[in-house]
Amino acid sequence: MQTIKGPGIFLAQFLGDQAPFNDLKSICQWAKGLGYVGVQIPTWDARCIDLQKAAESKTYADELKGLVNECGLQITELSTHLQGQLVAVHPAYDSLFDGFAPEQYRGKGKVRTEWAVQQLKWAARASQNLGLNAHATFSGALLWHTVYPWPQRPAGLVETGFKELANRWLPILNEFDNCGVDVCYEIHPGEDLHDGISYERFLKEVDNHPRACLLYDPSHFVLQCLDYLEYIDFYHERIRAFHVKDAEFNPTGKQGVYGGYQSWIDRAGRFRSLGDGQVNFKAIFSKLAQYDYKGWAVLEWECCMKHPEAGAREGATFIKEHIIPVTDKTFDDFAGTGSNETFNKTILGI
Repeated sequence: MQTIKGPGIFLAQFLGDQAPFNDLKSICQWAKGLGYVGVQIPTWDARCIDLQKAAESKTYADELKGLVNECGLQITELSTHLQGQLVAVHPAYDSLFDGFAPEQYRGKGKVRTEWAVQQLKWAARASQNLGLNAHATFSGALLWHTVYPWPQRPAGLVETGFKELANRWLPILNEFDNCGVDVCYEIHPGEDLHDGISYERFLKEVDNHPRACLLYDPSHFVLQCLDYLEYIDFYHERIRAFHVKDAEFNPTGKQGVYGGYQSWIDRAGRFRSLGDGQVNFKAIFSKLAQYDYKGWAVLEWECCMKHPEAGAREGATFIKEHIIPVTDKTFDDFAGTGSNETFNKTILGI
């Protein structure tokens, strides 16, 4: 077994126009001051990284890594959540997702997709240059508008959708394979990969590609009423990244999973700061340790109540206290009698 690395923090929710959140060095110093030892970097934010340059210049990548290291931190993973979303977008969502791309690609679905695919390929090479072995992203979605089967889905629609999604991702997965980096899909509502079944459909279409791995975030499973502990039993061999995020689900006689179009504060399912929700993190950290998870535990802070700086401060301590320093010995070794083949045969009476 190996002790989980952490605590890390995903910087996306904290970046802003005011110091210390407006450039990579100052936000890293802030994170280190809270007790974090790793940062997950959003690649769409130029204040953190020039993704193309990191892909094409090992010198630049080394300088970026050195800046983070000088702050007493490591880079846990790069993230292309926004670009990954744009690999596959149904036209019904074009306008809503246009803001995820630079202005020159907005309103141009095909060109925007090509831009997103290139971004992912650069992320593969940038990750390699930075010495990383995992990458966080979204899958995008062509089928999400049909997630509830009304109107009735025509026969073959789902199969066609997943074939197309796989066709778009296979060249990206192959590029990551060439770079020795795992693609960790965050299983998330709004993505075609939103639960175990949909992930398995995708795996089948990409011929169980070895780089088609998982980012585990239990908060999204709480809101789907999915067993997030058994999920680890099913998919632990593919889990290569971990967002530590809390949530709660409190259904009433008026609302359930769908939430009645309400804002986050009024929904039955809500994201919460660590320790304020219903996720059983003791069990999660135990299972990940049991299955020898070798990656990072990274705070992704999202909460509809608490101030982000309070959530970040509490999150570092929370993760640190939940990481299990794994043992290299068995607790009853003191009672061992030693062993050899002759002795074992004697015990068995053979």
